Amino acid sequence: MNSMNPVRPCGRLPVRVARGLLGALAAALLAGSPLQAQPAGDAEIVAPPSLSARKVYEQARSQLVQIRTVLKGRASQTSVGSGFFVTAEGHIVTNFHVVSQAALKPERHDLVYVTADGREAPVTILQIDVLHDLALLKAGDAEPRRFDALPFRPETRALAQGERIYSLGNPLDVGFAVMEGNYNGLVRRSFYPQIFFGGALSAGMSGGPALDQEGRVIGVNVARRVDGEQVSFLVPAAFAAALLMRGREAPPLAVPAYPTVAAQLTEHQAELTERFIRQGWKSATHPRYRVPVPADEFMRCWGSSEVSRTGGLDLERSDCVMDTHIFAGEFNTGAISVRHESYDGSKLGTLRFAARHAASFRNESFTRLRAELQTQPQCHEDYVDRKGLVLRAVVCLRAYKKLPQLYDVSVLVATLDQPQAGVQGRFDAQGVSFANAQRLARHYIDSYEWVK
Repeated sequence: MNSMNPVRPCGRLPVRVARGLLGALAAALLAGSPLQAQPAGDAEIVAPPSLSARKVYEQARSQLVQIRTVLKGRASQTSVGSGFFVTAEGHIVTNFHVVSQAALKPERHDLVYVTADGREAPVTILQIDVLHDLALLKAGDAEPRRFDALPFRPETRALAQGERIYSLGNPLDVGFAVMEGNYNGLVRRSFYPQIFFGGALSAGMSGGPALDQEGRVIGVNVARRVDGEQVSFLVPAAFAAALLMRGREAPPLAVPAYPTVAAQLTEHQAELTERFIRQGWKSATHPRYRVPVPADEFMRCWGSSEVSRTGGLDLERSDCVMDTHIFAGEFNTGAISVRHESYDGSKLGTLRFAARHAASFRNESFTRLRAELQTQPQCHEDYVDRKGLVLRAVVCLRAYKKLPQLYDVSVLVATLDQPQAGVQGRFDAQGVSFANAQRLARHYIDSYEWVK
């Protein structure tokens, strides 16, 4: 897709109400270099296709389509992606981020599909699955017709490591193409299953099919790593098949899909909260304190250290993030991150260390999204006694303006017991309910204590 971020939130919480409410909620909470993937981008097209790739492409060519989002009443397209027919009645599978503009602002956008031979017709959205970045569409040709459809590979036929995969789509809006690669198993630490495709995906290929050598769908193109080559990702075909089963007879979406997005994100945050709390914390993260560092179940943690060469502040840092994010419009959500920095200011002396430590605490920002998408942060600061370990803590909440009852929560913590050393930690959870924001904030703060 040419536009990398084409979706928006759902439901509206009036700003006037949110501002007064969030400050009270934040107070209630205290009372009670990692690498990321993004929608398929600008990877270069490499290596000419093999004979088997050409054969797969020729067999699947009639089932491939380009999905265009166009301004209503105008011919101008605002974004493009790929898709493929999965039934003779004209059902099409693509990515949610390919059609998100039309799903969330149908009064401004229409969708059309274009085949490899240039035939064009309207298309409507039947159902969406934001958790797996999928959408089910239906062709709206003026004349009834039967469509060639791609079959799904049976789930009983497991893929073998190194098996050839053929990814099809319309890269960079220059024409339909096939990219060869290999199956490399499922992505480690992904919150939802994704296939590691050892091949190149380019912008515009999002939503296209990934096929085995027999031309059966094994996945849907969805993303690539921006920091490497031949590292791309596919949504397993089982999720697309399940979406087809659920939505095959569904009526077209007639109103903005914000309520559907909100409902699915609410489902996601409930599972995310349970799994995060259940996995617990690592041990031995600091010689003086028990500092919360999550397990590696679905997060990736990176550490670094920096020794001052000018007699300043020495520090060690840990960053833990999720590779999985949920695309919800013009932003990503549905993820958790945890980090901390351990400071040694013995070279500075007590007063200079206190000033540096306090400045670091004040420099933290709690604004993530634009004002039209999210309310301003409402924060509450207090001192918390953790079994004799006194912490300075700040909890901030931000409400989504079109996703009712969902918030971003941030917790900032600093130890205060040492005159020339200390720890500052931060926890962030995106798109959670207030009840789960409360649980997560308490879970994080309660993890700080003395090392016994």
